[in-house]
Amino acid sequence: MIALSLQDVSCTFVSRDKPDQRYTAVAEVTLAVGAGEFVSVVGPTGCGKSTLLNLAAGLVAPSTGTVGVFGQALQGLNLRAGYMFQTESLMPWRTALGNVMAGLEFRGTPPDQARGQAEDWLRRVGLGAFGDRYPHQMSGGMRKRASMAQTLVLDPDILLMDEPFSALDIQTRQLMENELLALWQAKRKAVLFITHDLDEAIALSDRVVVMSAGPASHPIGEFKVDLERPRDVAEVRTTPRFIELHRAIWAVLRDEVLKGYQQQLHAKAA
Repeated sequence: MIALSLQDVSCTFVSRDKPDQRYTAVAEVTLAVGAGEFVSVVGPTGCGKSTLLNLAAGLVAPSTGTVGVFGQALQGLNLRAGYMFQTESLMPWRTALGNVMAGLEFRGTPPDQARGQAEDWLRRVGLGAFGDRYPHQMSGGMRKRASMAQTLVLDPDILLMDEPFSALDIQTRQLMENELLALWQAKRKAVLFITHDLDEAIALSDRVVVMSAGPASHPIGEFKVDLERPRDVAEVRTTPRFIELHRAIWAVLRDEVLKGYQQQLHAKAA
């Protein structure tokens, strides 16, 4: 079953300051994520990766094409998806427990039930003893764990993840990646994961999709990751098959990264 599908999707934005200027972030993108499948999207800066997530979440409507969720055309917000952002999503005035409970409370879940579910998810992500901590009292890794619990406690069928671990140091990042894989292995949700890190994409995913440089970015390569599961993200990077996949994907991605870099230089010069 296809959990999430983008069919011939394009997204064009109009400049607020100059209405006659338009920018096409992604063009004619066709992409599907199966139920229980982990798909990562990689590409140069400015290639519209976050736009794809916003389209999948229903935060942005496509200019052309259709977005489907379990076979139904998406109208408005995608209520079957959970979105884990790159930036901090925790409310500073709430404790870790309060943050994880928030979505359940907004849904109208009875307080005792919401607290029980939130406490269970804090334990699952290793924060069972830290429910009374406020965000400023937690490390970066702990805040990411709380954010992950905040998303997963709602039991979404689809996980949309926008570079969720990019701000972490390498050791904490690998711990969080393994934590995510363990939780995903248990629940097998559909995942659309955005990252700049090709190593991360290969280590986590069933499939890696490569986007072209923008504007009008579109998929230019798709690679099946046939590494055995379960995986340890540090150990799998040393295997011959991982190295082989990295070389193959980078051969497609390299020129697009250089194009994106040149575009940034020209934009700064202008």
